[in-house]
Amino acid sequence: MADALRNLLEVRDLHVAFRTSRGKVQAISGVSFDVAPGEVLGVVGESGSGKTISLLAVMGLITDPNAEITGSIRFRGKELLGASNKELRSIRGREIAMIFQDPMTSLTPVYTIGWQIAEQVRAHGPETAKQARDRAVELLTAVGLPNPGEAVDRYPHQLSGGMRQRAVIAMALSCNPALLVADEPTTALDVTVQAQILDLLARLRRDFGSAIVFITHDMGVIAEIADRVLVMYAGRVVERANKRDIFLEPRHPYTHALLQSIPPITGDRPRRLKSIAGTPPSLFAMPSGCAFGPRCTSRVAACSAVPGLTGEPAHQAACFVTGMR
Repeated sequence: MADALRNLLEVRDLHVAFRTSRGKVQAISGVSFDVAPGEVLGVVGESGSGKTISLLAVMGLITDPNAEITGSIRFRGKELLGASNKELRSIRGREIAMIFQDPMTSLTPVYTIGWQIAEQVRAHGPETAKQARDRAVELLTAVGLPNPGEAVDRYPHQLSGGMRQRAVIAMALSCNPALLVADEPTTALDVTVQAQILDLLARLRRDFGSAIVFITHDMGVIAEIADRVLVMYAGRVVERANKRDIFLEPRHPYTHALLQSIPPITGDRPRRLKSIAGTPPSLFAMPSGCAFGPRCTSRVAACSAVPGLTGEPAHQAACFVTGMR
């Protein structure tokens, strides 16, 4: 009970599988993590590592009838897995909000952005139509959209990518959620707008006190915004620790390879950045043992088995080589 009171979100042994014509596909295997109030948890990994699917399961947004989801997802001590649609709808948007990766597809093209923000405000509160519209203008001002009084009546296609992303963030913050899930909100944005979005999220975290789960494949973004980091590969958590330990003392070869693939901030400039050999495994043909084994330069005989997370609670890695040190 003490952990339930201390942590805003607790995910335990989450498994997500899909029944397909080629058999059952295990997308997520035994994922566990916590998010404390006001904390920023960075979830990092290559495309297909299970980052988004894990958080869609938390949001109750996996509605495929062929999906099988097991484990435990507790928000403020309340179990969400198995909750009714009515219960989830009362939580989504009001207490847990999500910023989707592509703002163009997450906004309805036939309604103005102000109408869409106001709709969410009225769905979760007693505001009148005018009050909801005023709230939309206030939020668009807060996220730094130019001329918010005019932008509130614009359609998504009339805004640039960065402006649409700000509108999506404004919608996510419309009910002051306790937890904000940001699914690669800076992907496909230029570096200037990306920096503005990160500054905005940091400011909104400070002003509203919201916890953030930030999904990305960019270690530079993780270094900028995260407090703790969850590294995922092939549907599993392979390392978790605070940001400092992830960058200064990575324990899993995959984490180490991710860090080597980004330009160093200090020291000599390398002639060429290192890349990770091979590609992530197909979920239809997962390798036996450690999923990263075929791409790992530190592979040993023990890696023929699936490693579990080991180490002190503050820094754990799923690696036999690390455990031998």
